[in-house]
Amino acid sequence: MSSQGIFHTDPDIMGGTPVFQGTRVPVQTLLDYIEGGETLDDFLDGFPGVTREQPIAFLEMAKDALLATT
Repeated sequence: MSSQGIFHTDPDIMGGTPVFQGTRVPVQTLLDYIEGGETLDDFLDGFPGVTREQPIAFLEMAKDALLATT
């Protein structure tokens, strides 16, 4: 799965931190929400510029990458 349309990095945006495409919302923020026990809906409520499909696709990519190493 490609990261295109999900997230990107650009040295001119947030110093190259991976952000959801079309936003300045770092991908790390989603992980922080999940780690803190928040739901996907909580995250989306806080960052309405991120589409529902973007974090779901990101999490699927992370899952696939993890499972590919086993």
